[in-house]
Amino acid sequence: MTQSSLPYRPCVGITLFNSQGLVFVGERIDTPGAWQMPQGGVDEGEDIITAAQRELAEEVGTNQADIIRIAETTVRYDFPPELSIKNLTNRYRGQEQTWVAMRFTGSDEDIRLDAHDPAEFSRWQWVHLSQTVDLIVPFKRETYRKIISLFQDVTI
Repeated sequence: MTQSSLPYRPCVGITLFNSQGLVFVGERIDTPGAWQMPQGGVDEGEDIITAAQRELAEEVGTNQADIIRIAETTVRYDFPPELSIKNLTNRYRGQEQTWVAMRFTGSDEDIRLDAHDPAEFSRWQWVHLSQTVDLIVPFKRETYRKIISLFQDVTI
């Protein structure tokens, strides 16, 4: 089976806005220097809201957020051929993500990257949404440009 004949993995992504309008990004433990917003697979039987809340709790360690908007369109990207992730790149061509804008209602102390084992991120920061493109791994940059266009009008 060729990579292009594999299905896309259904995923959810979270654009978490703080009260200043900045968004959460975490530095990936497995790729130092690569930052991203929380994202992950939608489990069997899960809806987008449930998946987004679970991923937020697993990756950011908090459930202190309200949903602002669920994007009406999905965003797809293909895995680069050189990328090898156990039980992922051999089963999926890439990811098809539904992005959810959320308003963080907690304080920075509520963010606990070690709340789930294994942890996804080694550290985190708040940045302007437009900065995320420069922080992400190159193969996801077009995806992040689309996310920016989806949520550039969000106001807190």
